[in-house]
Amino acid sequence: MIKQLFPNANWNELWIASYETLYMTIISLVGTFVLGILLGLLLYLTTKNGIWENKILHVIVSATVNILRAIPFIILIILLLPFTDFLVGSIRGPNAALPALIIGAAPFYGRLVEVSLREVDKGVIEAASAMGAKTRTIIFKVLLPESMPGLVSNLTVTGIALIGYTAIAGVIGAGGLGDFAYYYGFQRRATDVVFICTVLIVLIVFIFQFTGDWITNKLDKR
Repeated sequence: MIKQLFPNANWNELWIASYETLYMTIISLVGTFVLGILLGLLLYLTTKNGIWENKILHVIVSATVNILRAIPFIILIILLLPFTDFLVGSIRGPNAALPALIIGAAPFYGRLVEVSLREVDKGVIEAASAMGAKTRTIIFKVLLPESMPGLVSNLTVTGIALIGYTAIAGVIGAGGLGDFAYYYGFQRRATDVVFICTVLIVLIVFIFQFTGDWITNKLDKR
């Protein structure tokens, strides 16, 4: 029945493409989480009246984040091709998409991290400082734990954006469902292939959203 509805779909290759999409999304999400946390902390700590107040550093980090966020993802991929080739040894395949995915998403997540950190009760931070807590202790024992529900919720939003990025990366040969939909669907005018790829991407989005919401609700103690 399914084969009759989708006569042009190669299911073995579709599953491989789905795996590639999940692989690119999950690995880049981990990298985005780490880099985004670092950027968000720098933005928060170096701001005016921050623990590491430093106007010059804050302006540099903020400007870098804003510039990277402003570059359209498809252009960012092209700009990073020499760096990707140097780092990965190839400009095609799922691994080659990872640098652009991480660099493209981390600044976006970094801003969301900054917003989450700003929502932490300043009274708690001041109390920790008054008790002689070091900056490292405040970061890992107060800021990050208190903002964790927001961090996870924002990571879910970023993960869904990354799924869309993988589809764009697929157009230039990164693999995944975007690549499959473009080369085996769009170029061959096989609308059934494009449709099934869309359904699979939407399904992955729903899985990410459900998982992220579940974890956020578990962490939120309010």
